[in-house]
Amino acid sequence: MKILLVAINAKYIHSNLAVHTLRAYAQKHVHRRELEIEIAEYTINQQKDDILRDIYEKAADMVCFSCYIWNIDYVKSVVRELGKVCPDTVFWLGGPEVSYDAEDILMQLPEVKGVMRGEGELTFAELCGGSALEDIEGITFRGEDGTICENTWREPINLDEVPFIYEDIEAFEHKIIYYETSRGCPFSCSYCLSSVDKRLRFRSLPIVKQELGVFLKKEVPQVKFVDRTFNCSRNHAMEIWKYIAEHDNGITNFHFEIAADLLNEEALALIKTMRPGLIQLEIGVQSTNEKTIREIKRTMDFQKVSQIVRTIQNMGNIHQHLDLIAGLPFEDMESFSKSFDDVYALKPHQLQLGFLKVLKGSYMEEKKGEYELACKSEPPYEVLYTKWLSYRDVQKLKGIEEMVEVYYNSRQFEHTLSALEKKVSSPFYMFEGLWQYYKKNNLCHIQHKRSARYEILLGFIDDICGQAETFKELLVYDYYLRENAKTRPIFAGKNALGKEKMRQFYEEEVIRHRYLKGYEAYDKNQMRKMTHLEYFPVLNKTVLFDYMHRNPINYEAYTCEIII
Repeated sequence: MKILLVAINAKYIHSNLAVHTLRAYAQKHVHRRELEIEIAEYTINQQKDDILRDIYEKAADMVCFSCYIWNIDYVKSVVRELGKVCPDTVFWLGGPEVSYDAEDILMQLPEVKGVMRGEGELTFAELCGGSALEDIEGITFRGEDGTICENTWREPINLDEVPFIYEDIEAFEHKIIYYETSRGCPFSCSYCLSSVDKRLRFRSLPIVKQELGVFLKKEVPQVKFVDRTFNCSRNHAMEIWKYIAEHDNGITNFHFEIAADLLNEEALALIKTMRPGLIQLEIGVQSTNEKTIREIKRTMDFQKVSQIVRTIQNMGNIHQHLDLIAGLPFEDMESFSKSFDDVYALKPHQLQLGFLKVLKGSYMEEKKGEYELACKSEPPYEVLYTKWLSYRDVQKLKGIEEMVEVYYNSRQFEHTLSALEKKVSSPFYMFEGLWQYYKKNNLCHIQHKRSARYEILLGFIDDICGQAETFKELLVYDYYLRENAKTRPIFAGKNALGKEKMRQFYEEEVIRHRYLKGYEAYDKNQMRKMTHLEYFPVLNKTVLFDYMHRNPINYEAYTCEIII
């Protein structure tokens, strides 16, 4: 019997932890000589015909699809066509997007035999083992007479029984490595499906440390922990952080989603000792409106979060990513603009302005009527409007999100934005104004070159406050801070330093090495290619940009002011 586990990922660099885990667990526990389990991973950017043909050619007896909010429409389309060309193949679905409305999914897709609900390791293993469907917990299936049957939910698995899928780490080359040490969540956020599972479980620390050792030994570039709130158990988090700090290979980065207000002094002291780039932290703030926080059943002390984020920021060694959600109850434009400004003031490296997604099975879905909440009928079920936000408001926030992504999260305009903030009433209205400028000048929905983004920002600045020359210098500074560009952008004009002074600098530097330490093995021409010199008349300083020595947190060039 041949079984094909199919993952249709959002991007090529993503991997699907679920299908690899299901196969590994079944191979360990099911002993059928004729059983063959294969994995096929695709992306939503591939042509459906190509995926259809590939699955058809694999000639599996059973095909199981891993279903998420980002791929469910794609999966449905592929399954419908497969049902026509593979009429004897048995199709199963599993994953969070089908677990909470399994009967409805089976009614929509007559090609599908059944749905695996919730955790799938044991369920899939029993399917592979040939157990009678009526005896398998955690499934909804179509009986022989076409009747849809729903079995009881399966009890959660002991995480120590879940196999480690990365022994052959080379098979995941060029992919993001996802890793979990816990399942469930102690919190009750109404928009999140993790709150449905209160049975918080942890993988034993000796096992975790052994597995982390594999990542470190193989010098994996990044490991993303998928634990919903990694530090909900302080001891568990501290033991893992201590291990990776003590065994740091100087290369691997670890990403964690945490609750900042759960960090204590001991944790902060440990984090302070870590190599820049060893870990990065994602912190969900979502809103700073206290009424909103209470209504969505979220546990968060924003004052404490602010204090912790600033403390970590001052350490200078940790990348921080903060999240906001637009469309939550009691959050109108005025309230959201305040939440935005509150979080922006913390200066995270990334500020994600997301939009409420009304997930099936979540408490938020139950409250749609009370909140007068309308969302899209198709995945990802994103908010259209609420009692507090009109559709026009939501669209405005979409534009602001785009400006934040282009001008803030790119980290390409940091010094320019910092100066511009002093000229406007608030950061939120700065990005709103920038979006209006895009609309007024028909600049929306165009793939602009990077240098064009600078020119557009300069035009916006000139519109609202003038001082174009000062801000042009800041833009030039930001431009060369991130990129060793040898083709000078038009907006920058000529370098006021002049070719002769630059030539003299490198001729002297190749002998004395006053500024460029570590360049002793390079000649003057090589040094010039690996650095940049710029004179800023308004700022009255000459800056050397060193691209061999970059900040590992924000990838900015090392800079120093020089005297020529």
